[in-house]
Amino acid sequence: MRALVIDDERLARKELINLLSQYDNVEIVGEANNVDDAKEKIDNLLPDVVFLDIQMPEKTGFDLLEELDNVPHVIFTTAYDEYALKAFQVNALDYLLKPIEPKRLGEALERLQKKIQEQEKRSSSDDKDTTEKKLTLNDQVFVKDGDRCWFVKLENVRLFESDGNYIKVYFDNNKPMIHKSLNALDEKLDEKSFFRASRKHIINLGWVEAIEPWFNGGLVVTLKGGDRIEVSRRQAARFKDMMSL
Repeated sequence: MRALVIDDERLARKELINLLSQYDNVEIVGEANNVDDAKEKIDNLLPDVVFLDIQMPEKTGFDLLEELDNVPHVIFTTAYDEYALKAFQVNALDYLLKPIEPKRLGEALERLQKKIQEQEKRSSSDDKDTTEKKLTLNDQVFVKDGDRCWFVKLENVRLFESDGNYIKVYFDNNKPMIHKSLNALDEKLDEKSFFRASRKHIINLGWVEAIEPWFNGGLVVTLKGGDRIEVSRRQAARFKDMMSL
């Protein structure tokens, strides 16, 4: 597994890298000391996991996760219990309190290895030869709304809705907002799984429950859970082709 260590304290990075170097199945691909540096290295190095310090100057670890299109596996590292508890609530893979105990690190790596193996099984049939990787149902995004945070697998997101300069993300009973444009998101999403129904909506095709004709040649799609989304006339023919109607 490819690991990136992100911490503003040099000694903390070196200590963790030293601990990780004892594991044959861990390749340390780099380290970063702030959010901007980390974002660039995640994009270029494509780590399987980031060991992420939460409290850093200027921007926090949570700020970094909000800026990423596709979030890798995350193991939080922190010296503060309150941050650890918050990290645990966002269903991170794990969190490690500093100073990091070798036994706890070993347990976290064992859980991570199992998760990566499960993910590889699910995505083994995916086309990995695409020049630009699209976000698939197996990928996850990080969503933060006030003090509440989530790692959300895209297969659980039924709908994206544009709202000004923000996007409302529909999953479970939650509808938090992320600061992105729908056009930019549309370019990133795998079109086999997500469909741009209109200027305002992108729907997860796996959540489609019913389709009915609408005014002027358009359609109305009902998603599991009851959301009703209008497919514009312009997009209706393409939608019917995708759904084999």
